[in-house]
Amino acid sequence: MKNVLIRIFWPILKIFETGQDPTNYKKSHRVALNVVGVLFIFLSLVSVAAAYAAGGVGSLIPVIIFFCAGVVAVVVGALGSNSAVSKIWGTK
Repeated sequence: MKNVLIRIFWPILKIFETGQDPTNYKKSHRVALNVVGVLFIFLSLVSVAAAYAAGGVGSLIPVIIFFCAGVVAVVVGALGSNSAVSKIWGTK
């Protein structure tokens, strides 16, 4: 199942894969990335409720931004290699 998901999300993963062995990778980086991703997705759901209450189309911009950031963080955190997680945090 993981291989199927990696094939589906390869365009996202390809951006962050470096192919090098990370020197500053910690397991907590992956956990923090998954938590941040879930929080961004939750924030996008809250933004949907606020956008619906406001009734404006312009309020959908934060929904799209928060949801995309959350999906990228969860995909890299769950399916990415250690080097991809290190790259998204900016460590080398």
